[in-house]
This record gives sequence, structure tokens and C-alpha cells, in this order.
Amino acid sequence: MKFTLSWLKDHLETDATLDQICERLTAIGLEVEDVDDKAAYKPFVIAKILTAEQHPEADRLRVLSVDAGPNVNGGKPLQIVCGAPNARAGLIGALARPGDYVPGLDVTLGVGKIRGVESHGMMCSEKELNMSDEHNGIIDLPENALVGTSFAAYAGLDDPIIEINLTPNRPDCTSIYGIARDLAASGLGTLKVPAAPALKLEGETTVGLTIDLDDEKLCPGFGLRLVRGVKNGPSPAWMQTRLKAIGLRPINALVDVTNYMTFDQGRPMHVFDAAKVKGDLTVRRATEGETVLALDTREYKLGPNNVVIADDNGVESIGGIMGGEHSGCDENTVDVLIESALWDPINIAKSGRTLGIITDARYRFERGVDPEYMVPGLDRTTELVLDLCGGTPAKEKIVGYKGFEAKTVDFPFSEVKRLTGLEVSTDESREILTRLGFTVEGQGGGTSERVSVKIPSWRPDVDGKADLVEEVMRIHGVDNIKPEPLENLGTVNGKILTTLQIRTRTAKRALASRGMLEAVTWSFIPEDQAKLFGGGSSALKLANPIAADMSDMRPSLLPGLLTAAQRNADKGYGDVAIFEVSGTYENDTPEGQRRVAGGIRRGTASINGAGRMWSNATKGGGKPVDVYDAKADALAVIEACGLPMGNVQIEQGGPSWYHPGRSGTIKMGPKVILGTFGEFHPKTLAALDVSGALAGFEIYLDAMPEPKKKATRTKPGLELSPFQVVKRDFAFVVGSEVEAGAIVKAATSADRKLITGVNVFDVFEGASLGEGKKSIAIEVLIQPVDKTLTDEDFEALTGKIVANVEKTTGGVLRA
Repeated sequence: MKFTLSWLKDHLETDATLDQICERLTAIGLEVEDVDDKAAYKPFVIAKILTAEQHPEADRLRVLSVDAGPNVNGGKPLQIVCGAPNARAGLIGALARPGDYVPGLDVTLGVGKIRGVESHGMMCSEKELNMSDEHNGIIDLPENALVGTSFAAYAGLDDPIIEINLTPNRPDCTSIYGIARDLAASGLGTLKVPAAPALKLEGETTVGLTIDLDDEKLCPGFGLRLVRGVKNGPSPAWMQTRLKAIGLRPINALVDVTNYMTFDQGRPMHVFDAAKVKGDLTVRRATEGETVLALDTREYKLGPNNVVIADDNGVESIGGIMGGEHSGCDENTVDVLIESALWDPINIAKSGRTLGIITDARYRFERGVDPEYMVPGLDRTTELVLDLCGGTPAKEKIVGYKGFEAKTVDFPFSEVKRLTGLEVSTDESREILTRLGFTVEGQGGGTSERVSVKIPSWRPDVDGKADLVEEVMRIHGVDNIKPEPLENLGTVNGKILTTLQIRTRTAKRALASRGMLEAVTWSFIPEDQAKLFGGGSSALKLANPIAADMSDMRPSLLPGLLTAAQRNADKGYGDVAIFEVSGTYENDTPEGQRRVAGGIRRGTASINGAGRMWSNATKGGGKPVDVYDAKADALAVIEACGLPMGNVQIEQGGPSWYHPGRSGTIKMGPKVILGTFGEFHPKTLAALDVSGALAGFEIYLDAMPEPKKKATRTKPGLELSPFQVVKRDFAFVVGSEVEAGAIVKAATSADRKLITGVNVFDVFEGASLGEGKKSIAIEVLIQPVDKTLTDEDFEALTGKIVANVEKTTGGVLRA
């Protein structure tokens, strides 16, 4: 929201400086985002060319003698070299002197020599002063321009422009009058309340007006007035200057009046050329496929959700958003119809978004305009039209408006203290609300007393007690709230984050340390992808998706990561290792949202080394990623989250999107599934239109049990055995269905104190073993703790290992 300082002071009687006004605006919640105080224009003065002689060394240059008034150069003329084609004796223009910054050139002037002749400044064009794109000649002012005075003051360039960052809940401050009202309520000046226009009405508005809608909420009121005999032309300079300052292009007086009212009073208006309106006006829903050529010269296709103003010619305006080109006013307009209407904010917002139209009218109507100003706004607009264009106004037609019924809030003054901690007296609270336009009824004798507060028509955002407290707080001063320290938690370095939050951070760090890059993908995916990964239920479909291919909440992180990897591959980055820790959705209940750490590797992006590098062959890298890379990533997440790895089991096989023989499921006990990993099924990749060597995993962080509370935070001392580690190899013949993990677990449980590790190093299947048999060879690491083991000790431990494996898996030592 932009406005100039002089425009604000049309409505606010104040002696406050620009800095004080800006400081107060921010203090009351209307945050100042930018201030253009036009300081760049202050140095320029109005000067007159006394003589213009031909430059002795250049055909296109002239040597000027310039009078800049008695306060410049001691009243003596300045010598300036100029190349403008219109430079001549007697011309009055804008002078920039040495030391002045010229914004259009982005240079600071100095005394210079041009073809051997000294030049002490320059006569400026409009482009050089950033006033317009005109650069064919220097500025040519009329003879009444006073030499030696400020050019900025003459041209209206000395009026600072203030821009505030207006929040959506303050529709009353989409007008300069509303901003002035807030400042006056804060004690920074007095609000100037304009007198009601005194109009001499003659005759009736002859154009008929009806509202034909199935829902009266879509257009709660419509006002129309005919003004005969207007003379349309350019608006006056003061209005054009203000509109230009806030970024609007002046068009003609009638249109400029409506734009002026939009910003001055927050009341969007519209004007129709009465001669171009055929028959009566009707407010109705558009029919399917109906079109309108709007004022932006674009044709819009409408539907029943769009409310329009139409006549016998068809649609003349998109209600509350933009008028039509056909009935627009131009220099030939003689009779004008002035519209002042009310529209449903929700419908305006939906229509504007659907049609892709952003206008100042839509901005205000979708936030809510003052319904009680509909008729006064029509009168005020009529007054401006008469002042600028003349004419004779007719009696207005008002259809549909049933008046405003003020909302009443039961307000105890004690809420101010309870919600803000501020000690604000009852009298001050009452006075603040009254100055803001609220009607306070009841005589509260103390902060515990209740009063009834009627909400003014221009504050649709105020709904309850908390809103009233906010009004008191911001006017009393947010800076009056004393800072208070946070409550003492009673512990030093106490736990602040939840276990799930800690594990989310830990998982990200663990995966990043393994060379993976974090990605953030959409939570919405196409329906076919959702079904491919176990989702696609109707409960997880979006009612209003942002795109047709983002219709379902994702059941897995893997579709987004796979398609992201493919996009990278399509651009030449085939070796990708990416992860994401975020939410997935099993149903539409809070319990159905899971916290998952997922990742994929593509191409040769294994943990051992990625990419086409000469050293990969010797380092073990350069090979395509496989199930073991995904398994290592998944276990790294579990280990980083603090789960004892001895309680983790891995079963062969995973969900259907993985390759059945190259995937696994990670469990803790028979029921708790911690995650899955594997290489992706070719059908899955084909359905996603993804190619390449790809392996991935998902770990369910919320499935991990809470860590057990430790009795002490002190770590035990490091105990290192002085005895050498001993390795023993075993080869067991087992059934082909037996998993290697079962043998590892059985061997480890033989003696958990001595056996520190079990590794599988060979798997063999052959006819010599018999049908349905295979050999699995393991290496057992034995770490003596308190003594050197004897042969008898090793024999006993070996027998225990063999017995455990035989009992658990049915395996026997291979001969």
C-alpha cells in the first residue's frame, strides 16, 4: 500500500515529521516497508538560458549562459555545454550543478571540459531525472516558472512516498483515510472528517438495475447514478501526480476519479459510458463459455462461478474485479453511469484466482470493504466527477442493500492484562477503542468489569475479545510490554527437543556424512504413483490440488526421490545420492502420518566412491549401486538413532516396489518393522519412467522405541583387552531356504562375552552338496578378556557354536 505524505495530510492534521509518522505506523502494526523521500530531486533548481552560442569545436553542441537565480554562483551566469536540440535562449528548465547526483545517469556531476570548453553543470531532460522516457530534449518549462526556485517543489517531486506492508486482516487500511484514522487514534494528530457532499439532483437514473442471483450474499448491494453532460478529458495535474507517485497511469478524468477513490477511501468504483450500455443492467452469474473483453484488452472465458454485470449486449463487467472494454469511458463520453457495489469476498478471491486477474479492486473486495460507505462513496465520487468534468447528477438507484448490523462483543477489560501482561487502565482501554471507531456501551468501574463493544462497519476482521485486546495493545504500544525471562526448566542442558525431533536431525546428519545430499520433494504425487507405492486411497485425495498431477498425499518418500534423480540424470548428472527426512501418509488421521528417513543412490554413487574417476577401479568404486549400498545406508540411520544393533534382524524380501530377490526388511522383534531397503523392481522403474541402477531405503523413525533412561550420564571407562583377537572359520551345510543372518545370530549367541563379531565370507551351492542344500562360511572373532584361552577353551567354544547353529538352523559342519 503506497501513499504520499501530502495525500496523508489531506486526512490528518499533524505537525509530525516524516520520521515520526513512519515510526508510529510501524508501532501500531502498519509496518513501513519503504520510504522514498525524493531526496535525489532536492538539489535541482529552475534555471533560464540567457544565450546559446555554437560550440567552436562541435557542430551539435552549444555553449549556454544559464541564469540559476541569486542564490547560485553569486547570481552570476553559469557556462554549460549542452547537446540538446531544443537548447535555446529564453528556455526555462531544470539545472543540475557540480556535485549533484543525476539519477537517470547514475553519476555525480563535476566541472568538466567538453571539446576544450568548461561546463559547470547540465540542463536535464525528463529521462535524466527519471521522470519519464523522454530524452529528445531538455525540460522546457512555461514562462511562469520562477528562476532560482526548487524544481522538485514546482514539479511535485518533493512529496515523500511511504509504502506499508499491509497484512490481510486490515482491510480498513487499504485506504489512506483509514491509515490516517489509525494514526489519529494513536495520538499522532487529528482526523479530518470530510463534510457530506451537497449534490443538486435532477431527474432519475433512467437505466434499470436488477440483481438476479440465487445467493444474495454474492452481491449484498448495488448503487448506480447517472450523471448527464460531463466533459471528459485529462485529470488535473495534482491528481495525476499522486496517481503516478503510487504507480498508476493516468487515463482520463472519469477513470482517474475511480482509481483515486480506490486508494483515498478504500472504495473501488466503476464508470460506464451510458451511451454504450444497451437496455438495463443486471447482476447475474455468467453462463458457461461466456466471454468478455476486459479493460486490460484481454478476453476472459467465464463460467457460473463468476458474477458479472450485464446488459442486452452481454457481459459489461466482471463484478468487483475489472470492467469491460466495450462500455469504458473515453474523451467522447457525455453521460456516465457511476457504480458503487458490494461483493462477496470469497467469490471475488476465487474468481480472481481462477481468471488470473490481479487488480486494486479485487485486492480490496476480497478483504472486505466498508458496506456503510457504499452510498456515501457513490456521493463522494459524484462530487469529484462534477468538480472535474461538470454535469448534472440524477437520483441514485440502490438495489439489494439491507443495511449494516453491527456485531457486538462482550468484553471484560481484564482480558488486556491476561493476554498481554500490560497494565492498561479501564479508561484508557475505553478511550482507545472509542478513538478507533468502536462503540463502548456500559460503565465499567474496574478492570474486572464487562462492557459491550459494537464493531464498526469498516472492521470485518474484529470478531472476538482477543481482537479487541490486540487493538488496545497496538495503540497503547507493543514496546510497553516488558521482556520476561523464560521459565526456569530446573536443569542445565535439559532435554528440549522430543525424541523424534532428535532422531530427525541425527538421521539427516548421518546420511549427509555418507555423501548423500538432502532433497525436499512435494508431499503430493500423482494417483498412479501413489497406488504403485501402497497408497491411492480416497481418504488421501486432495479436494483442491494445486496441479492435476499432484492429486494424492504420498505414501512413501521414494517416488519423489526417484523422479528427482531422473531429472538430474536427464541433465547429465547420473550419479546421484539423495535423501529426505519428512512425512508420509497412510491415512487421514494424525496417527496415519509417519516420520520417515528415505534415500536413493543412482548409477555409481556408492559410499565407496562415485563418478567416472580413474582411481575408482583401485578403490572399489565405479560399480553400479546395489542392495548392499541401500542396506548400509539404512543400518547407518538406525545406528545413528541409538538403537542397539544386536536387537535388529534383517529378513529377505520387501514391499512390491523392490526387486524380490534383492531387497530386505529390517525388524526389531517379530512385529516391529523399522524399515525396508533394496534395488527397485524393473516394473516400478518403468511405471515411473525412470532408468538406471537404483537402490533405496526407508526407515520409519517413529517406529523406533523410546530409548531406555540411563541411571547416569557418565560414560563407563574404556576397557581394552591385552589379549590378541583370534579368528576361527566355520562352514555349515544348511537348507537352501536358510538365511545367513540366522547362522550369524546363532553363532553370536554361543558366548556374547567372548564372541565380538561374526562375518559371512562365502556362500556356495553345488551338486556335491545335494539338492536343496548350500554352504555358508562364517568368520568368528573371539576376543579373550581376562586370560589367554587354552586349546580346551577353544574346543568348548567351538562345540557350543556348532551346537547352536545345528539347533537353530539344522546346519552341520561341512566335511
